[in-house]
Amino acid sequence: MIRKLGHCFKQFIDDLSVSAIIAGFIVVLVGFTSTIAIVFQAALAVGATPAEINSWVWALGLGMGSSCIALSLYYKKPIITAWSTPGAALIATSQGINLSEATGAFLVCAALITIAGLSGTFEKLMHRIPMALASAMLAGLLLRFGIGAFAAITAAPGMVLTMLAVHLLGRRYWARYSVLGVLVSGVIYAQLAGSLQTEALNVALTHSVWAIPIWTTPTFTLASIISLALPLFIVTMTSQNAPGVAAIRAAGYDSADSPAPISTIIASTGGLTLILAPFGGYALNLAAITAAIGMSPEAHPDPKRRYIAGVSAGIIYLFTGLIGAVIGALFAAFPAALIAALAGLALLGTIGNSLAQAVADESAREAALIAFLITASGLTLYGIGSAFWGLIGGLVALAVLRKRDQPPKVIGA
Repeated sequence: MIRKLGHCFKQFIDDLSVSAIIAGFIVVLVGFTSTIAIVFQAALAVGATPAEINSWVWALGLGMGSSCIALSLYYKKPIITAWSTPGAALIATSQGINLSEATGAFLVCAALITIAGLSGTFEKLMHRIPMALASAMLAGLLLRFGIGAFAAITAAPGMVLTMLAVHLLGRRYWARYSVLGVLVSGVIYAQLAGSLQTEALNVALTHSVWAIPIWTTPTFTLASIISLALPLFIVTMTSQNAPGVAAIRAAGYDSADSPAPISTIIASTGGLTLILAPFGGYALNLAAITAAIGMSPEAHPDPKRRYIAGVSAGIIYLFTGLIGAVIGALFAAFPAALIAALAGLALLGTIGNSLAQAVADESAREAALIAFLITASGLTLYGIGSAFWGLIGGLVALAVLRKRDQPPKVIGA
């Protein structure tokens, strides 16, 4: 046993490379700067306190860090996980659900993800949900964040327009770092304008930089399960795990000679979510966009040595989770317009891709449009949120309008 561990350690040292370590850093940088604002909005929407928000960052950092390290080391593949960005958007738009009820919904979602992984039914389930409807539901959820970015111009025109200009220039000249540029430009402008509220950050740095996990006792209600748990499960599986699997396969890490343990990975993220949900780890899943960074030739020319990028990302995620108090105070110091603009601009690409996928299949286009509009409307009936009704409306419309000889495209087809 000791000899085997020694051999594994020697192999790890031999496989270390600066490029893979940097790739891991970029994974975390892009992951945090692009969507952490949405996670904060999600926590605030269900009534989380600043201390509980710090706990959310701790739980998510611990979950992503431990899963990236363990899975990448064990399978020698760059397996990178993330929090569910569309899930955070769903939580942020939920209405009438408190933190305890939301925690119960997180646990139900985690149980469903674990079951989907352990049973091996994930791929079959994906084939039953039309790609057009899943994309339309995601686009509808994220639409208000995109609109919010431009609505924030009213509150802080100079700052938001500056961030928009940096975003456009970034997309043109340094696409991988455009979100970072938007964040930096917004912070600099806010500092020069005197709109940064740094008191909370100073207190966090003075007293403690470490995040403290806070337990939230879950409450299970039918309304929260239907309006939050089930849609959270659906958007996480269809909009995060499915693209994550696609990224793994596109990079060549799921071949006949060396298949990727997809079911095991999904079950692992579900199991970790079950453990961390009471502390704010609402949903963990496979990464797609950031995973592509760690799986790219830029991480290392040799695909067998790119797993170091996953390990590197995991270590940095662990550290960012531990200093969640500072991260929480940092974002609390930002003006609301900055957070709104950052979240909306970071999601423009996701919104555009989701809309494109939603209308790509002509046979399902009108049904997808119905699903998109219902979801974007914020409709709430019987305490159940718009994401669920958008999916139901789209499925009903699809069943009525679809021709028998034109089956809709489904995820994975």
